[in-house]
Amino acid sequence: MARAALSADAVVDVALRLVDEEGPGALTLAAVASRAGVATPSLYKHVRNLAELRALLSVRIMDELFDRIGSAVLGRSADDAVRALMLAWREYVVTHPNRYGSVDQGPDPMVSRAANRLIDVMMAALRAYGLEDSDAIHAARCLRAAVHGFSVLEAQRGFQLPEKLDESYDLLVHMVISGLRTPAPGA
Repeated sequence: MARAALSADAVVDVALRLVDEEGPGALTLAAVASRAGVATPSLYKHVRNLAELRALLSVRIMDELFDRIGSAVLGRSADDAVRALMLAWREYVVTHPNRYGSVDQGPDPMVSRAANRLIDVMMAALRAYGLEDSDAIHAARCLRAAVHGFSVLEAQRGFQLPEKLDESYDLLVHMVISGLRTPAPGA
């Protein structure tokens, strides 16, 4: 990469390729600089430090995920929206396991804004179930935990039994949707 072409976005592009190829643990300023063909101090013109690079990387990844699931749920509601969200999220994680695994959900304000966009699309997908206030938050947490947990386990090859993963995931989607349609005990 030519030095003149270096920018914060270009540094994030290089970091994404590094993470995709070598995993989240490989992300260092020295590794990014080496891949960009510059000395490490040259990166400081574009990112303050590794923490900022991790935040920028996390925002980029969450924005990609938002675009993917947002497109999937657009024009859908209730069961169709939740199913589309769950399928798109899983597909992203399985396609980009290292990228997804490098998301840092620390307190950085720009990361929080990106995370809130994901929450907003989940809440929109859940709106048709009539959930409000804390009930909607609990449902969104459960939805996220189900998708995240299954997808990460799949990406890390955590399922070793011979049954087909797509069938297991279809069952999970069915269980989540059934749970959204059934009031929780004590509700």
